Amino acid sequence: MDRNPIQALDRIIASLRGENGCPWDKKQTPGSIGLYLIEEAHELLDAIESADPEDICEELGDVLFQVLFIARLFEEKGLFSIEAAARKSAEKMIRRHPHVFGEVTLTETEEVRQQWHEIKKQEKNGRKEGGSVLDSVPRTMPALMRAYRISERAARTGFDWDDIAGVMGKAEEEWRELKGEIGNTGTREALPEADRDQEKTAMEFGDVLFTLVNVARFARIHPETALARATRKFEERFHHLERAAAESGRDIDAVPREEKERLWNEAKEM
Repeated sequence: MDRNPIQALDRIIASLRGENGCPWDKKQTPGSIGLYLIEEAHELLDAIESADPEDICEELGDVLFQVLFIARLFEEKGLFSIEAAARKSAEKMIRRHPHVFGEVTLTETEEVRQQWHEIKKQEKNGRKEGGSVLDSVPRTMPALMRAYRISERAARTGFDWDDIAGVMGKAEEEWRELKGEIGNTGTREALPEADRDQEKTAMEFGDVLFTLVNVARFARIHPETALARATRKFEERFHHLERAAAESGRDIDAVPREEKERLWNEAKEM
């Protein structure tokens, strides 16, 4: 085994891209590999949720491969190397941690967060005039994560609720507006699509989600993580329903609603 596995991995990528390399790898672009990087990052997050060190190690290696691959593509064009990217990151981390590498003294986490964002703001202002504080939030981010970052950036300018009670009140207001748009009059059925504006209904639903993201922000909860865990919990309980149905020789859709409810409550107790 190579004494420096990262350099060995970089050489493997160079071989894959070389004259006698892999036809598929030779055709890749930063854009195409970027999509694989997103996919691998999600697989890494899934592994982290599982808390399996071996799985996490493997997925982390896959992410590293995609990062090195993208760097190789730019190095081939003579633009920069992975070492240059690492150097820039190291300089940035030192610059943004003066309480560790400088003379500044900070003891509270919130102080560190504020300092980080202030330094970052100064960096951005030095590069670009007339930009928005929201410009640094990538448009390609998943919608829930982007909503969190957008609201966070806006809040730093002082455009925010005074406390969590205010934002929760706003969430309740948005929920009432959605109910009114859908046509919730105490019956089980919503208004037919033909009798309501679908675009407006979707916008009202989005308003509810965005406001709940702000509730999460005030509560120091990341909505993406919270939703991922809630979804995983639902999956585990639903799997219990499927196993119980299979053990009785039935498909899940053949199980009566009342029995599904009983099995669901059983799964909750477990």
